[in-house]
Amino acid sequence: MGADILRGAVVAFDLDGTLVDTAPDLIGTLNVLLGDEGLPALPLDEARPFIGRGARWLIERGFEAAGQHLHPARVQPLFDRFIAHYLDHIADESRPFPGCEAALDALRAAGAKLCVCTNKRTDLSVALLETLGLASRFEAVIGADAAPAIKPDPRHLQAAVDAVGGDMTRAIMVGDAFTDAGAARAAKAGLILVSFGYTEVPAADLDPDILIHSFDELPDACVRLLGACGAQAGRL
Repeated sequence: MGADILRGAVVAFDLDGTLVDTAPDLIGTLNVLLGDEGLPALPLDEARPFIGRGARWLIERGFEAAGQHLHPARVQPLFDRFIAHYLDHIADESRPFPGCEAALDALRAAGAKLCVCTNKRTDLSVALLETLGLASRFEAVIGADAAPAIKPDPRHLQAAVDAVGGDMTRAIMVGDAFTDAGAARAAKAGLILVSFGYTEVPAADLDPDILIHSFDELPDACVRLLGACGAQAGRL
């Protein structure tokens, strides 16, 4: 599988919509808040694209979609209630996408350094990964609170690469949305997007180096992307 190419390379993963299908629990928590406020629940398919820019964004977009514009002063109390409920239900229905564990294990066996680069809070990310048995596969988890800025700012991806002692010239961002694409492009890292994630813009329209439709494709995609450009991952 091109172990020499992958050895020492960094593969940074988005979490929600990339590694794990978290929409049922995130949208379920949002709908609890909406119900408490006398607003209608949102269908999963309608609210799924709101995921990926943090809980506050999800709350604000969710309330707008339900017909209520939130005054800024209301966001923090709702956020606190959201987190309290979500922590108690963080993996009721959330599951890794099919093939995720096998792909991660193959990359690690080939010597790649794996990390998570997510706009989710670090404590929530670690709790989710631990509950699902994924945490031990990653050398670092860099959430929104553990970096100087969040995706699409490249400093978030840089913080993740630095955390595992890697080099951006041999780094790949694996994600599902414009936040991941923006961070990778600005940092000059390779970009692999999944077609099955949460995004308001189709992943194919974000011009990834490689678009994959299942995790079964990921190890080979990483080899191709790194191998095509030698020491520096770039556009195929």
